[in-house]
Amino acid sequence: MVLLKKYRFFLTTTFIMLLIFLINKEMAAKAMNITGYSFKEMILVIPPVFVLLGLLDVWVPKEIMMKYMGEKSGVKGIVLAIILGSAAAGPLYGAFPIAAVFMKKGVKFSNVLIFIGAWSTTKIPMFLFELSALGGKFAITRLLVDIPGIILMAYILCFFVDTEEIKRIYENAEAM
Repeated sequence: MVLLKKYRFFLTTTFIMLLIFLINKEMAAKAMNITGYSFKEMILVIPPVFVLLGLLDVWVPKEIMMKYMGEKSGVKGIVLAIILGSAAAGPLYGAFPIAAVFMKKGVKFSNVLIFIGAWSTTKIPMFLFELSALGGKFAITRLLVDIPGIILMAYILCFFVDTEEIKRIYENAEAM
């Protein structure tokens, strides 16, 4: 029974796919192709992310992370969070395990949120593509709007999220 509860999403999804297959084989084939592509993409992204996580966890002492991105890091923590998020490669789901390691290392919550925001919107390859395809004016304007927006959203979230909830988030990250 516990096993069924643990895998209920997978089992429900499999059941729905079987129903779709019985109703429309072509649609089911498309869905399976998309699922296979997504699975392949995850298999290619997740192992390097976990290797980097292991290196970050072992090579960077908690004291260093707290000094540069912790509660008293100030502007340098914000800048470092933006640089790390912007330099990252891969889809957004790769940012969350890194954010969990940041939390274990004592990174300030707002800097974790800034890192995730930068990962999702200010990647260097995306900026270079926009620069060449859409022009410098657009690319730079978007970047100049996004960076303050990310910082502002992070601090608004920190303001509205209860300190007890933040503490629970850090405890969950520590337990991983």
